[in-house]
Parts: sequence; C-alpha cells; structure tokens
Amino acid sequence: MTRFLKPAGTALVLGGALALVVSTAQADEFTVTAVKGSAAPTLDGDAGDAVWGQATATSIKAVKGVNFGGSGETTGSIKAAYVGDMLYVLLQWDDPTLSYQRAPYKKQADGSWAKLKDPDDKGGDDNKYYEDKAALIWNINESIFGFERRGCQLACHAGEPGKPYGNKYTAEEGELGDIWHLKNVRSGPVGQVDDQYLDHTKYDKEKAPGAGRKSDPNTGGGYKDIALKDGKPEFMSKDAKPANAGGTYWVVKGDEAPFDDSKFKAGDEVASILIAPYEGDRGDIKVSQKWADGKWTVEMSRKLATGSKFDVQFSDMAKEYTFGVAFFDNAQVRHAYQEKPLKLAFQK
Repeated sequence: MTRFLKPAGTALVLGGALALVVSTAQADEFTVTAVKGSAAPTLDGDAGDAVWGQATATSIKAVKGVNFGGSGETTGSIKAAYVGDMLYVLLQWDDPTLSYQRAPYKKQADGSWAKLKDPDDKGGDDNKYYEDKAALIWNINESIFGFERRGCQLACHAGEPGKPYGNKYTAEEGELGDIWHLKNVRSGPVGQVDDQYLDHTKYDKEKAPGAGRKSDPNTGGGYKDIALKDGKPEFMSKDAKPANAGGTYWVVKGDEAPFDDSKFKAGDEVASILIAPYEGDRGDIKVSQKWADGKWTVEMSRKLATGSKFDVQFSDMAKEYTFGVAFFDNAQVRHAYQEKPLKLAFQK
C-alpha cells in the first residue's frame, strides 16, 4: 500500500481565495496500518514474506538511551498485518553490536567462578553485561490518561529514591498498559515475547521492587537464575561449550546437565540463566529474532483478541490503538524510546 501525501501547509486557490490544506503527513507518519493478508508470514526473522511487501513501513527514531554506538539513539521501522484472527508485527532497528553476554559466570585464573557485572551498576542498572531488548507498551482500553499525547514516557519516573534510574508506573488506579517485552536472551531463544503489564503501583523495596511493571499470569515455564553451588554453576549446557566459544549465554530447560568444571579453562564464560517457554497468559506472544549486519529483525504474532484483562484487545477494527516503542542496547533499563507514540490502525 502506498501513501500519497500533500506537503504540510500546501495552499490551494478555492473560488479565488486562498485556503490552507492541512496535510495528512503529520497524522500518517505516526500511524502503523495493519494490512489484511491472505497468508501469514513465517516467523523466522526474515522480512521477505509477501505480506511484508504489501505493508507500509512506519519509521521510528528512538532517543535518550545508552550505548547504540555511544549516541544513545537509533532508528528503525515497524510494519503490521493481520490474517484471520492473528496480528503480525515486523520490527526492525539499527544496533551496531550484538549483545548476548548477560551476566555470565567466568572462570578465574585461580579456578573459581565469578558472575560478570557492570562495575557502575548501583542496582538494576547494568549497561555492560546484559542483553539487547525491545518493548512495545499499549494503552489498554484507552485507560492511561494522556497516553495518546506522550506515550509510555508519562509512566517513567526518573531519579526516584531506591533506584538509580527510576521506576515505571501509571498515575491512577485502573490505568493499565500491555507490555510486549522482547528479551533476546531470556525469552527470544524459546520463541516468545515476555508478556507483561503496567499498573499504578509505586516502588517499594520489599513489597513492589518492580513498581508498576508486572508480569501476566503463567502456569509454567519461564526463566530463572542458575545458582552457584559449592562455588560452581549448578548447570551447564549438555554440549559443554563455553558461551564465549561457540555456546550460548542461556541454557534451555531440557538441555541442561550437571556442571562439569573439568570442561572449562580460565577465561571461559558460561550461562547464568535457565530458560523455558511460558505457559498461559504470559506466553501468548510468539517471536522470531535475527541480528545481522548491525540490524535486528523481529517478527511477532499474537491473537487479535486474547480475552485477558492484562492484554490490549484488537477486537474493534475501526479503532486505533496507541502504543510506545523502546529499544535497549546491552542495557537493563536505560532504553532509547520514540518520543511520540504510534497508532495501530487496521486496513478495511
């Protein structure tokens, strides 16, 4: 589908008088139109499917993050399509470095094991040994006041006590956001986006360390840390490959084996996270991800209507659905974000 746009401020002569034509460019450049496809794309991290050729890309410029080559900024694009009862999203963005080295264990010269950690991290703010991520936050039932103007940044509360970077929560009870949180180590390798939500809960060190950012219910699966046991990681991958020498910085549940220290030498790194697909509400967004030549290509799919109160429901094709976009380059929380929210509309 091709958009034909008049330049902003174009003047036309009507009946001998000048009339100002308001351009549709300002509205359209923030609108993602989901095309109606006849065949679903294959979720393989490749943008070559026929339906993506039919969809128009909406540009994204994300700012005020960390890394991304030192600028903290990046650009990308998003496309959408729907086939039957499913929504498909193609998200691409520039990232010069592939970051999978999420807090691994490293064997020291004396044979001991230590978890790598950003020395500047003052708590939940690692920007050196983390993973690439992306997030979409949707305004559920238009409940978050002001979201259509400011997007998800209105829920960001920087510099609050207790957190070096701040917290995320909405202003009022009943204001809910649907978070699609792609974690390229903890959820992407098992084909899922971590489905979460946002509410009005403020930070409390003991009762609510995550403030308003919470996870959808699940009945099984997920990720958990691999603990040190007798000074060594409890599990390793069955192939016993170091993560920094052909292995992975995660271990998939079912592929783990008791740790064999004799397989590793000083300088080797191994995963500190055990992952499995979520079962239930938290696991209903499928994904395939691929990084190549300084760019991430991510394909996502989810039912248009899930019935969950923690999800945005795309049940009315005549409506527009507002959402924010953020990209993380090897960052736990300091993401780059699109300043103005985007809107998803459906092609009739």
